[in-house]
Formats: sequence, structure tokens, C-alpha cells
Amino acid sequence: MAITGAMLGCRAGSSAAWPCKDTDEVIAPYVLYGSYASYYTAKTRSYLRKKGVAFIERLPSHPRFRSHVRPASGSHRIPQLETPDGQVFQDSTVIFDAVEQLCPEPAALPLTPRQRLIAHLLELFASEGLVHLAWRYRWFFEENLHFVKMDFGRSFRPQGDDEELLHYGQVIADRMLSRGGVIAPDADLLASMEQSYVHLLKVLDAHFRLHPYMLGGRPSAADFAFMGALHAHMGRDPVPLRVMQNHAPRVFRWVEHMNTPDLQSPEFSETPLAFLADDAIPETLIPVLSHLISDQAERIILEALAYEQWVAETDPDPDHPLGDQQDQPVLPKVTFVRNGNPISASASLQTIWLLQRSLGFYATLGPEDRQACADLFAQFGGAELLTLQISRPTIRRNNRFHIAAP
Repeated sequence: MAITGAMLGCRAGSSAAWPCKDTDEVIAPYVLYGSYASYYTAKTRSYLRKKGVAFIERLPSHPRFRSHVRPASGSHRIPQLETPDGQVFQDSTVIFDAVEQLCPEPAALPLTPRQRLIAHLLELFASEGLVHLAWRYRWFFEENLHFVKMDFGRSFRPQGDDEELLHYGQVIADRMLSRGGVIAPDADLLASMEQSYVHLLKVLDAHFRLHPYMLGGRPSAADFAFMGALHAHMGRDPVPLRVMQNHAPRVFRWVEHMNTPDLQSPEFSETPLAFLADDAIPETLIPVLSHLISDQAERIILEALAYEQWVAETDPDPDHPLGDQQDQPVLPKVTFVRNGNPISASASLQTIWLLQRSLGFYATLGPEDRQACADLFAQFGGAELLTLQISRPTIRRNNRFHIAAP
């Protein structure tokens, strides 16, 4: 059975809803499999709520997740979204793209060049780029651990007693920690983390004093990109939550609002439900972008150069699987020269896949729009990003990465 926009079951009669079609029909909703402790579930849940899509949420311990969803996707990772006819999508960006096709209006990705490019950039720099800071804030502080383990435990034993929750939470915590390495933060690292986090909060707080969302009066992919870090980790775990409440009450309020289906918050009752006119970027967003670029751009650039070097050295056949047996695939390290210095680095395929979305969109623009985007990126230090080349893009199929033909 083919899925149509009407089958999304948008909320009939709700002024806050984004209706997919002019219909009052509500049928079986989508099912989101995830948890409140999950980074990528947070952004997906917020997106579905703001989009006005009728969905129900189930934990990964639900029997159907084991019997149908995991076999259908070939992945145990959350979030996963099941459609009314049993199709399954895994990965928050894949879910967004699928729902946007089924429910295209109004779009969560802006249609104008500069706003669209910023939304794609934040898919990389906010959603993927803040993972490291969020992970460290969760696991580097003893004060978080009881809450986090109980939270994880509830995902697998929702009605379990405290002992059961801590047991299952410890199992999940051990799995998470095995990916991140040994936790041994020193004073310098902790100070650097706090400096980066507090500065991010302050520039975001200044932005949310004047605007309800990243690009004006309507939520977009640029907003959802922040929700993994700012809700699932920093907005719930005790230590970073306290920092947020102390330094950025407007950010805390934004996180609250992003978890509701309402599009218009009472603080901005007079703001039109629209992106800024004339493809404008809020001036208050430039310091946010500058901070993210300062923190992350060099790493992204090195990963892009490492990817190109690996492709040049190996010349893989078209459709060659890339790290197909890995959960979070990273290519082997290669050595290349940057600014006259030899560099050894590897590339995360998820990073490359998200980067190529920005570069691919930029490549489709006409000369005037490309220049407008280049001028904008120069304002926040991102000009070099637009010069990067991904000669052979990655293709995501059946939740595994493959390489395109030359």
C-alpha cells in the first residue's frame, strides 16, 4: 500500500498543526521507537510534534521493535520510525527526509538559498557536531550517573524496580562507555568543556531574546538539529541542566517549547509563523554559527580531506560498501598534507554524508545565490567549508553507506 500525505494523520482542527492535506481523516499513526535519554530521538520527537504528524512512541523494549522493526531496518539503533504500512526508517535525518516527502508543506527545510544552506550546515555542526560535548557532559560527572542509568533502565524495564533499572542501565552505560573510551577528564579538559558550553548557551540566549526559532518565527531543521544535545543530554542530565538554567534561561524555555506541538509560544504571540523574509539570516544567529565553526570546522575539514585521500588511494568500485559491518563506520586513517604539514586523520562516514548535503545544495545554486552564500559564510568564518570537494559522495542504502561512481 502506497503511503500518502493524508495517511500521516495530521491533527484535524488544530491551529498549531501543519496539515499535510485538507482532510479530517486520521488513520493509524506512525510509531516512533526511541527513548528520552536518546540524543537522536530527541530531535526526531520534536520534529514530529512541530510538524503536526500523528504518532505514538514506543520503547525499544517493545515486542514489535524486536519482531519487525529491527529486522526491517537491519539496525538496533534508535530512533526508528515505522509507517502505517510497516515501512521502517532509521537515522533522524533519513526520517526527516522521508516525512518531508510525504508531508511537504509547509517545509521544515527553507526554500531560499541562504536559509536552506544554514539549515543543512546545522544538521552537521549542531546535530552531529555537538555529540562529543554532550557525551562528555553526560559521562564525565558522577552526579549524572544515577539519573542516567535509571533513565536507560526504564527503556528496557519500564515498570522495573530500582534495582532492575540500575542493572539494565549499567549494561547500556557500559556499552556507551566502550564506544567513548576511558573516562579520565583532567582539570584543563573540564574547564575547556565548560567554557565552550557556557559560551554556546550565552550566544543562543541572546538569539532567543529576539527570535522564537533559529530562522525566525517558524521551526526548521536548524532548530531540530540542536535538540539532541540541548534536550536529551544537556536539558535533562543534572549537571549540564543546572548550567543551562543558571546561564541561559531563554534557552531552557526554548527547549521546553520545542517539546510541545504548539508552533507559537506565548512569549512571541505577535511574531508571524514564517521564516524571515527575503532569505534573511538573523544577526543574532551569526555569533552562534561563529562559535560552532570555531569549535568544529577544522575537524570537519580534516575529515573531508581524509575522505578524499582515502578515495584517491583505494579507488573503490562503484557501490562499494563502506564500513558496512560497523554501527558508526569510520574509514581507516590516511596521511595527507594540509598547509604544508603532514596530517594523519580518518573520516566518519556520517560526517561526510551530512557535509555533502550542504555542498551538494550549494553546487545547485546560480552564481548570484552562490556569492550571497559565500558572503554569508565569510561573516562567521565558514568560507573554507564551501571550497571543499566530495568527489565521490556516499550513498545511504539499507542503513549502510556505499560509495557513488566517479
